[in-house]
Amino acid sequence: MSTTSAPSEEKPPTKAKFTFPSALTVLAIVTVAVWLLAFLVPSGQYDRDKAGAPVEGTYHRVDSGQSFVDRLNDLFLSPVNGLYGIQDEKTALVAPDNTGALYGSAGVFLFVLAIGAFITVVFATGALDRGIGRLAHRLRERGALLIAGVMVVFSLLGTVEGFAEETLGFYGLIVPLMLALGYDRMTAVGVIILGAGVGVLCSTVNPFATGVASSAAGISLGDGIVLRSAMWIVLTGVTVAYVIRYAQRVRRDPERSLSGFLPGDRDRDHDRDRDRDRVSDDASDVPELTGLHKAVLVTTGLVFAFMIFSVVPWSSALTGKADATPYGFELGWSFPQLAALFLCAAVLVGLVARMGEQRLSSTIIQGAADFVSPALVILLARGVTTIMNNSKITDTVLHSIEGVVKGTSSGLFAVIVFLVNLPLAFLIPSTSGHATLAMPILAPLADFAGVSRAVVVTAWQAASGWMNLWVPTTAVTIGGVALAKVGYDKYLRFVWPLLVVLAVLICGFVALGAVAT
Repeated sequence: MSTTSAPSEEKPPTKAKFTFPSALTVLAIVTVAVWLLAFLVPSGQYDRDKAGAPVEGTYHRVDSGQSFVDRLNDLFLSPVNGLYGIQDEKTALVAPDNTGALYGSAGVFLFVLAIGAFITVVFATGALDRGIGRLAHRLRERGALLIAGVMVVFSLLGTVEGFAEETLGFYGLIVPLMLALGYDRMTAVGVIILGAGVGVLCSTVNPFATGVASSAAGISLGDGIVLRSAMWIVLTGVTVAYVIRYAQRVRRDPERSLSGFLPGDRDRDHDRDRDRDRVSDDASDVPELTGLHKAVLVTTGLVFAFMIFSVVPWSSALTGKADATPYGFELGWSFPQLAALFLCAAVLVGLVARMGEQRLSSTIIQGAADFVSPALVILLARGVTTIMNNSKITDTVLHSIEGVVKGTSSGLFAVIVFLVNLPLAFLIPSTSGHATLAMPILAPLADFAGVSRAVVVTAWQAASGWMNLWVPTTAVTIGGVALAKVGYDKYLRFVWPLLVVLAVLICGFVALGAVAT
């Protein structure tokens, strides 16, 4: 009796999971799209004042004078022009072999590599990790103070150097610590993501947000630092209070936890005192801070303090007058000096930590290499603006928005800038790329509205930081909830009331800043 084998059932092909493209890919698409649009958008320009700012009401149509070959050449050279393109004084065209002022972002490009080298050297010493670990150990028996202390440190790091992806390494310490103190995994997520995130949102001198945006807007890194510092204090305080309130509620009633508990998270047969003893035992494994680690932390703090001192326009900040005569002690440093500062500081930290020549050299090179990606994003975004500049459509786009700005109050204008940048922050997840792309349009609008360009920078970075607290396209958020084993949907449920409060506060601050200036 013959038998026939049943045909094997074929599994339906699995659909490829969509992943949001990288910032480099997004900007490459934007580059081509803008190049194509330049064939359709009429060219035109404003008259300029002595400072180079457009004069309101002077827009007029002009002929770009570009052939198809010229436009094709602009597309081909856009990344090069974005790095070291030179703007001709007579024609205002940008090309790498022109004579005139630097239009490309070479200064910012080198600055990003330099601070990348510095940050990598600092982390290679282990001082920052141990410092935060020792802080958690010392405050292990005072839960609310522990939450506040760690969040303030993360927020401070976020506001001065864009502390974000680096937080992913702290979940292994913070999650078990929060659980042992009677909290839940969502508390740990709030401490880490919201702590660093609100600092980045209120960046004061963060080179990857405030620095890049200020450069693209043509202002100093220190312009607007008073407003941003006030925002940082208030919004950090609100965020810390929000997380502490949730944590204490969960500790009183674990059933109110939004994340729930995994097996082993809670031992209901032990009282809270024994849990606290377990924290002490676990935390004792945190290595002590050596004298070298303390020296590195002090050196790092002094470097950032000096950076803030070097860029702040002290006469304007203290007198409230934008045109105040600079004091004799003001340095007025910009990106070339800051790039040199962080390169020297990287070497200094390496020497203090006794890293040795071979290790220090390789760490600096590795740090610069790790930050090539955001540096490339900056020059690609700047390349887009060179295409718009050479085809003479930048002023046309500016003119089309001028009508919207006209007649609005300065406070309303600042709020509009914040709202307009929310969808842009989603489409361009790179903070540096978003700033370089948007600021050449937004900054001149501030001139028309009679608002300081620093307010536009503050509104822009607040929008970018606010979105990065929750959008699924950021590795900090998605990676964080995955490491903490918390569902993304549960995190959204946890964070949305805070997002509403922060949005209202941001609008109030930028509106107040616009009116004050």
